[in-house]
Amino acid sequence: MIAAVLLVGVAAVVGAPTAGAFPPDVPPKAQVQSELNALRVAGEGSMTGYSREKFPHWHTVSGSCNTRETVLKRDGTNVSVGSDCYPTSGSWYSYFDGVTRTTASQISIDHVVALAEAWRSGASGWTTARREAFANDVTGPQLIAVTTEVNSSKGDRDPSAWKPPRTSSHCGYSKFWIHTKYRWGLTLQSAEKSALQTMLNTCSY
Repeated sequence: MIAAVLLVGVAAVVGAPTAGAFPPDVPPKAQVQSELNALRVAGEGSMTGYSREKFPHWHTVSGSCNTRETVLKRDGTNVSVGSDCYPTSGSWYSYFDGVTRTTASQISIDHVVALAEAWRSGASGWTTARREAFANDVTGPQLIAVTTEVNSSKGDRDPSAWKPPRTSSHCGYSKFWIHTKYRWGLTLQSAEKSALQTMLNTCSY
């Protein structure tokens, strides 16, 4: 039994990226496929009433560190911070475009499932507390440090309208997106599901 468990663990990580920017809680392909199959397909909801202020962020995670600073430390390499927890040095590998930066101000923290996309997919009916938890989720693959440029190019578009320019990140990106929507009980559109399936099919892990 122990040997079987060990084999499963090895299978889950074989071929997985080793980049420091890879976020936590990214399941193996078979699990993500099951999650994609289970997600409810629905039409896109209205943006009526939406504002980013309805998803309070960045809140304090620990000490003087807010969510943004926590992810900068988590996703960076050799990161040093000042008394305010803001990085004073380090480097960040941006998984979406394969670019490395050494200045924290050139790095953005991307909400993989954008706040506006979440609103259109079910979050409009959540409490403010739940939306705050979503916007500051550091336990799943919903937040990732990427270059400011690639974050801006993505905006609030779903995978049917935007994919990372680095094609080798499509597998990971589809996993981040599917697992986040599954964990938070959000819906997806038919075209979005098709795009996600295409990207997930490229996975070898």
